[in-house]
Amino acid sequence: MENHSRIHFRHNYIVNLLDGAFFGLGLGFVSFSTILPLFVSTMTSSALLIGLVPAIHNTGWQLPQLLTANKISRLPRLKPWVMVMTTFERLPFMGLFFIALFIKALGPNVALVLTFMMLIMQGISAGLTANAWQNMIGKVIPGDVRATFFGAQSAASNLFMSGSAVAAGFLLQNLPSPTDFAICFGLACFALLVSWFFLNLTREESRSMIPSEQVALPIWTQVWDVLKKDKGFVWFLVSRNMLQFGMMSFGFYMVYAVQILKMSESVAGILTSVLLVTGVVANPLLGWLADHWNRKSVLVIGAAATVLSSGIAWLAKDISLFYVVIILTGIANVAFWTIGIATSLEFGDDHERATYVGMSNTLIAPSAIIAPIIGGAIADGFGYQTTFFVSAVISLITLVILQFFVPTPSSKDIIH
Repeated sequence: MENHSRIHFRHNYIVNLLDGAFFGLGLGFVSFSTILPLFVSTMTSSALLIGLVPAIHNTGWQLPQLLTANKISRLPRLKPWVMVMTTFERLPFMGLFFIALFIKALGPNVALVLTFMMLIMQGISAGLTANAWQNMIGKVIPGDVRATFFGAQSAASNLFMSGSAVAAGFLLQNLPSPTDFAICFGLACFALLVSWFFLNLTREESRSMIPSEQVALPIWTQVWDVLKKDKGFVWFLVSRNMLQFGMMSFGFYMVYAVQILKMSESVAGILTSVLLVTGVVANPLLGWLADHWNRKSVLVIGAAATVLSSGIAWLAKDISLFYVVIILTGIANVAFWTIGIATSLEFGDDHERATYVGMSNTLIAPSAIIAPIIGGAIADGFGYQTTFFVSAVISLITLVILQFFVPTPSSKDIIH
């Protein structure tokens, strides 16, 4: 399999890089943090429903991954599963295009119900795609350059996404509603179709079938077996869950800076751009470091960035310090997500990897949901600075766990 991935390495690297770039281009037109919440806000004033938009997407992506592990581990080729599931992941945006186009005829209530049906379908389909996609990349991209690839793909995605996000903002500002949303959703559909085309060009060979006695094991039995035998992976899961709470301050930086430090909206826009640019630069840089040094050390850098980000925000009395805070936030996000995905692919053998990847994502979903709620409760009861302080302390504990309890496999030793 390694020889196959080397033979087709350049081809698979390029087509999957382009898949990520155009996928990012599409998501910029339908941002789950800005565009889609704005679209929902045209149909309802409920803050709860508006806030559910990113929550549905994030939860849908994480929760199903472990449930698909058994099925994925038995597939000789992963690409057919990926292509079917990602088709259902992308089709809801076409549904949103038609909802926006006919929203006046549908009425706000029907349109709102249909919108959430599309969002739920999109989120679940993304989760059903995710485990197989990560394992497919693990097959077709050699282990010693895998983190570099994930970094380059994320950088391309962020770069294209930032461009389409600017274009979407221009459309929303200059076109009447709902035409503006319909055009954004239509452009997203086109970009995601191009992305699908490049993804479908991936070359993947068949692998040997999993032994029949291993197939018979229920997924939760496999999970329990992994938890009992692989203590290094258990500590990796502990660190990922804890860092969700360490990163819970990230969602409150802008609100604190605007409300408490009186930052202008124009500066908020500049800081958003700084965050995007940091992602573009940090993704390939940290990916390269992870491949040429080791991945655990880059995760430690991410935890340190989280500690410093929250700590500086806690102490900051001047807006200028928030440029540093945001840059550190970008570095922490890249280390947690991009390098975290690459690291999860280092655990287990070829047939166990789907279970490991599923656990790495599904078992942190509860923390991803609960952490911002707890962060908000602390901010409401004791102020934003208390949330920042608590985040810094938890991140520091996570850094210690990563440094002393998570194993340090060198990427140069990874051949799968």
